[in-house]
Amino acid sequence: MKGTCKAILLVEDDEVDAMTVRRALKELHVANPLTQVENGEEALGYLRKPGQVLPCIILLDLNMPVMGGIEFLQVIKQDAALRRIPVVVLTTSEEQQDKVASFDIGVAGYIRKPVDYKQFVEAVRSIDAYWTLSELPQ
Repeated sequence: MKGTCKAILLVEDDEVDAMTVRRALKELHVANPLTQVENGEEALGYLRKPGQVLPCIILLDLNMPVMGGIEFLQVIKQDAALRRIPVVVLTTSEEQQDKVASFDIGVAGYIRKPVDYKQFVEAVRSIDAYWTLSELPQ
């Protein structure tokens, strides 16, 4: 995520979880700006805004009101302008069907939110290391 300074889009309705993500990114010195929206519908509005610079990665919660994560994934993976944005699911869900559905739709990763903050920081460090090395199509 450090290579280019494009925004990270966080799709998360829980303010405590969003603050935890912000804190972990800050602790890891990730310089990318973070934009947070509260559900899939808001995320689509953000991504489809004319002239919007697309984020380098989307961190996606699954359980949200209005439009949940799976529904959001189904929509963006059908959209030629958005489908190549890597999406990493960050969720408390332990449902196997959520994991299967996420990968069937094409997520780049699936991470259960650890209750322990240090474990969470390590999970975010892994995401950062991977996307810093991964070459994305332009």
